[in-house]
Amino acid sequence: MAHVPQIKIPATYIRGGTSKGVFFRLQDLPESAQIPGAERDALLLRVIGSPDPYGKQIDGMGGATSSTSKTVILSRSIKPDHDVDYLFGQVSIDKPFVDWSGNCGNLSAAVGSFAISSGLVDASRVPQNGIATVRIWQVNIGKTIIAHVPITQGEVQETGDFELDGVTFPAAEVQLEFLDPAAEEEGAGGSMFPTGNLVDDLEVPGVGVLKATLINAGIPTIFVQAEAVGCTGTELQDAINGDPEALARFETIRAYGALRMGLIKHLDEAATRQHTPKVAFVAAPVDYVASSGKPVAAKDVDLLVRALSMGKLHHAMMGTAAVAIGTAAAIPGTLVNLAAGGGARSAVRFGHPSGTLRVGAEAVEKNGEWTVTKAIMSRSARVLMEGWVRVPGDAF
Repeated sequence: MAHVPQIKIPATYIRGGTSKGVFFRLQDLPESAQIPGAERDALLLRVIGSPDPYGKQIDGMGGATSSTSKTVILSRSIKPDHDVDYLFGQVSIDKPFVDWSGNCGNLSAAVGSFAISSGLVDASRVPQNGIATVRIWQVNIGKTIIAHVPITQGEVQETGDFELDGVTFPAAEVQLEFLDPAAEEEGAGGSMFPTGNLVDDLEVPGVGVLKATLINAGIPTIFVQAEAVGCTGTELQDAINGDPEALARFETIRAYGALRMGLIKHLDEAATRQHTPKVAFVAAPVDYVASSGKPVAAKDVDLLVRALSMGKLHHAMMGTAAVAIGTAAAIPGTLVNLAAGGGARSAVRFGHPSGTLRVGAEAVEKNGEWTVTKAIMSRSARVLMEGWVRVPGDAF
């Protein structure tokens, strides 16, 4: 019996922040996958190795976690004053769908370097030595990200001494600015707080009434207090991911929070919108030991945060959720701000399962409405492999 042979597609496998993903130039995709739709989704699913009922993605490029089941498509920007259009697809591990509803803040750190290296940024904008400023249009959420990429001898510099908790080896620092990060297209008319409140009473069947901060910044996020959900804020991955009841409880909170935020109209829609919103729990600082064995002292952080992505506790922190944390921390009265001790602040350092992370945000209140002009954090990125990915020709 004859079988359709495999095809080769130019691709690059890159670590960005604490995530990894397969990066493509739009022009390199098969013609039928250059436009959004079922064929593009089928192609990316096959590249990553999903859906996989074994949950391992053995027959693909995915790493069987939400942090490593990611795809990126870049093209020269059609947006004025931008260099590159960045589209992110979160690939489900065990289900046949790609979630396009949000951004990946970690992989955002790799977009500028890939865009430069693959010829998507005009050479005139890249210095021989110094910092290249890459203006990124994040297509999923309709927002601008500015990446400051180090350049040495006209090439992207990836090696360096910048250390990022959750990543084993040091690399070059890439500073990211998320401009006007409140998500306009999400929830109640684009308000940063879709309910109009800094803190809501969220009724969740089987859990109770929870205090919750529901915010659209970086990515739609539901913040709850750790103690209210039976946690301490010091949990590592296994403590949550090895507890099916806890995971079910957080998914229920996520679904009811999504409904309250106006992201879905019916509860059953949450199952097909796994990437957003995120759910996170916060607590005041205490000493704990990170997953690497590194001690984290209460005096070295402002608060503790644990966040779930694609139904599992994240091993570190999603970049977009870090934007939400920094934004909420800058606004007095949110649960994040209160966990950090309250009051005005322009930056926050929080503890996560792998260590700590600092993120800054500029928040302004005008006529009773809060706006954030930008959130800033540093990540790193490194190309792991480049060449072609192969998929069966009839896979899409």
